[in-house]
Amino acid sequence: MIPGEFEYHAPSSLDEAVALLERLGDDAKVLAGGHSLVPAMRFRLALPEHLVDLNRIDGLAYVREEGGHLAIGAMTRESEIEQSSLLAERYPLLTDAGRVIADPLVRNRGTVGGNLAHADPANDHPAVMLAYGATLVAQGPGGRREIPVDDFFVGLFESALQPSEILTEVRIPAPAAGSGGAYEKFERKVGDYAISAAAVQLTMNGDTCTAARIGLTNVSAVPMRALGAEQALVGKTLTDDVIEAAGQAAAQECDPSADLRGSEDYKRDVTRVLVKRAIQRAVQRAKGAAS
Repeated sequence: MIPGEFEYHAPSSLDEAVALLERLGDDAKVLAGGHSLVPAMRFRLALPEHLVDLNRIDGLAYVREEGGHLAIGAMTRESEIEQSSLLAERYPLLTDAGRVIADPLVRNRGTVGGNLAHADPANDHPAVMLAYGATLVAQGPGGRREIPVDDFFVGLFESALQPSEILTEVRIPAPAAGSGGAYEKFERKVGDYAISAAAVQLTMNGDTCTAARIGLTNVSAVPMRALGAEQALVGKTLTDDVIEAAGQAAAQECDPSADLRGSEDYKRDVTRVLVKRAIQRAVQRAKGAAS
């Protein structure tokens, strides 16, 4: 298929890009890596009259720690997430996810910001950022705005970004002592969307869990936290029975749809297993970090 006609814009600054979006309104789409937008355009599922390409804007691709948090520029490529030694050491949940996003060709071009701004519950970063309790930074005509990740995903393919706003940065709080995280994904084949996946970030004091956040991938219409599963862990010694209870809670509170990847019951059970595995790996990492 061939996309419909559109006018291409390549601004050289963030202010120029925001001004273009404000002027063009709903007729414009932002182009980052293009791995979600371009296929939709080819199948005529998206018919923008204007594309605003962010790839010529300097200063939107970086991974660094500053001011008590990790800062990731929205145009950072997935391959940079996968290969970062800082993330592997300090934010292994993010590294886990970076290694299983699509395939190397996609990771070389796809961006963290695009993965999030598309607000697809099948994408991997939404669950990861929910588990981390991230803050997303957007730039618009009114200036900069910080959006808690719990408020960012508002519907299927719908985020809290305004039409003339651009996602510029993701901020993840620096992990507390005794923290660990893990991402477990189950897919039909390498590079496919997840049947289900679980992102877990927790903090341990000895054998007791003092904090936990769990995000789930592709088992709801909107990227979701497994709040019941989190509550099953916090304040508890993480025995096998407690971890099983958390997995069962996640299976009950998710809302998968039956499709070619499996039935609702199958996806719920896969979610139960993945949440347990992610918790177990997160605990191992947390204890390693505390030692």
